[in-house]
Amino acid sequence: MTDLKDKIVLITGASSGIGEACANKFAEQGSKLILMARRKERLEKLQKSLNTDCMIIELDIRNREDITNVIESLPKEWQDIDVLVNNAGLGRGLDKLHEGNIDGWEEMIDTNIKGLLYISRAIIPGMVKREKGHIINIGSIAGHQIYPGGNVYCATKFAVNALTQGMRVDLVDTPIRVSTVDPGLVETEFSKVRFYGDKERAQNTYKGYKPLESHDVAEAVVWVADRPQHVQIAEVIIFPTAQANAMVLDKKG
Repeated sequence: MTDLKDKIVLITGASSGIGEACANKFAEQGSKLILMARRKERLEKLQKSLNTDCMIIELDIRNREDITNVIESLPKEWQDIDVLVNNAGLGRGLDKLHEGNIDGWEEMIDTNIKGLLYISRAIIPGMVKREKGHIINIGSIAGHQIYPGGNVYCATKFAVNALTQGMRVDLVDTPIRVSTVDPGLVETEFSKVRFYGDKERAQNTYKGYKPLESHDVAEAVVWVADRPQHVQIAEVIIFPTAQANAMVLDKKG
């Protein structure tokens, strides 16, 4: 196993959902955490609940200049990042493409693709120089199969899948590992964000079956990070038992 104790783990989108659950699971392993998100008050609350060294950074990963400045100005004791969990992401709407909200498209593309690229570009060179590190991208079944209304969101997650494979090819001559963890339906704030705060519509997404919970995905992320150094888990796909693929779901009532 890889000893995760005292390893520095940076998690984007750490203020809720899968990111928050990853923070808790890595903290249980004794990892040191750098937690990034836009909602500082949520990060502060999470930091107080964790029994490990933790640095919080209020940051929107869509801002390339801010990412560069933050990574370059990290205190010396926090610079040697061992694990990068690219978790920040969102969906907006379920409209047909020709009826879509273009602002929503921009937000998804800027966060899910460009934000991942910006943070990866800032951190991976240090991993290569130190000859150690692990990038774990949080993808989605939407990066493997298109579903009705998914169009642009699915395109961004297909991009995450492609970028993960590209990173693995580009880093094959280094000890750096690259993985993706791709869940199906997980009950988080995702649907509330997707439907622009419509709580009833968001809640209906998870009715009639038992969805995944954030900690289910976080446990997989930690398991991937904890493999022996010569083992690289390329891809993990996780469904709730009631889900067969992106479009087939057994809802009771």
